[in-house]
Amino acid sequence: MFEKFMPKLRVDTVFDIDLEDLYTKGYRGIITDLDNTLVGAKDPLSNPKLVAWFEYVKKCGFQLVIVSNNNMNRVSKFATPLNIEFVHQARKPSNAPFRRAMNMMNLQPQEMIVIGDQLMTDVLGGNRLGLFTVLVLPISVGDEGIGTRFNRRLERFVKGRLNKAGLWLEEEKNK
Repeated sequence: MFEKFMPKLRVDTVFDIDLEDLYTKGYRGIITDLDNTLVGAKDPLSNPKLVAWFEYVKKCGFQLVIVSNNNMNRVSKFATPLNIEFVHQARKPSNAPFRRAMNMMNLQPQEMIVIGDQLMTDVLGGNRLGLFTVLVLPISVGDEGIGTRFNRRLERFVKGRLNKAGLWLEEEKNK
């Protein structure tokens, strides 16, 4: 039951993802969360390191869409200056925003990567559709809203169950 919460890959940050390797394996599209995945939840804009990463994503041949549960104003202020398409108020882990992003890129599930910082939204939503899921560490936990804080409590429970089943081993991160 808890296997739907297991990411295919666990890394510290988006910068630790081997994009070239994933591209050679046939992946062509990236769906990424915004808050605490790309920037802190209260950081309104990108930073130079992240801008360079977005350029690298495109250079590798990937398409990218931001899928966020946050509102239009928040997501638009971040994504529009970078010319990145987005889905706001996504209601992840619902299937609809993930499918919408795939349609925006005209790609199939087996070509998709989902990057996010939450098991309950990003990983569960991606896994339900058979997408390759990548869990990153949250950037700024202290800035999270009440809904995300509730999800973090659920995550601790799920991680405990996965650990008991021998599926969640801390030393396996980055594999």
